[in-house]
This record gives sequence, C-alpha cells and structure tokens, in this order.
Amino acid sequence: MDDLDNELLSALRHNARISVSSLAAMTGASRATVAVRIDRLVENGTIAGFTIRTGHETRSAGVRAIVMIEVHGKLADKVAAQLRGLPQVRALHSTNGKWDFIAELEDRDLASFDETLRRIRLIDGINTTETNILLKTSKASF
Repeated sequence: MDDLDNELLSALRHNARISVSSLAAMTGASRATVAVRIDRLVENGTIAGFTIRTGHETRSAGVRAIVMIEVHGKLADKVAAQLRGLPQVRALHSTNGKWDFIAELEDRDLASFDETLRRIRLIDGINTTETNILLKTSKASF
C-alpha cells in the first residue's frame, strides 16, 4: 500500500460510485493505473466490496450504544454465540485488555434498550459489562 492506494481507498469510502476518470483526475494518476490499482486492491482483499448507505441506514436509530463485556473463564465461544443471536447486536468485536468483547447495539427506544441490556447481563459466562450510549456520530466509517 502506498499513497496512491490510500488516496483511492479514501475517495471510495466517501463515494463508492466515483468513476475511474474522476479518481484519476483527483489523484493525478492515469485511468489505467487507477483501474489496475483498484483491481489489485480487490484481488488482495483490501477492498472486500463496494456498497451504499440508504437513507434508512443513515437515519439514527432510537438508541445506539457500545457495550464492553468481560467473560468469566473459558466461556467466550458460548457467550459470543448468544450475543450474535440477539438482533440488537449490530456488530461483535473480540478484543484484548480488560474487555473480552465489544458489542455495538441498536434498539428502538430506551425501554427496549434496557431490556436488551438485562438479557445480555443474564447470559451465562458474562462477568461484567460497561455500557456507553452513543449520542452523536460526526463521521461515518467505511
């Protein structure tokens, strides 16, 4: 990965439909170079796919939060399977340090969110959780 690859990725994150001609003009590289670079980024797995965000996805849900989860003993696989089964868990990340997992949650309102947290805390093997409600997102990733 060099500066050109990083520029291309940045532009594609902002607009996955940007044309090769526009990317070439933006970066100063030729259209052929840009096309070859994008193909290479796809082939080596750096770009896993191209997508869009619809108006529905960009509108904020009622409640979004990050939940850090500490698992007791060797129950991580069981805990992860149960967490992945909850529709409110949008993403589940394993991590190092104090927390074993970080879950991204989305729910329709505070009452539903409270019930989801209660269900998570009742999962056998979860030792401790810490929750942070997301108030505002100023930059969407990818």
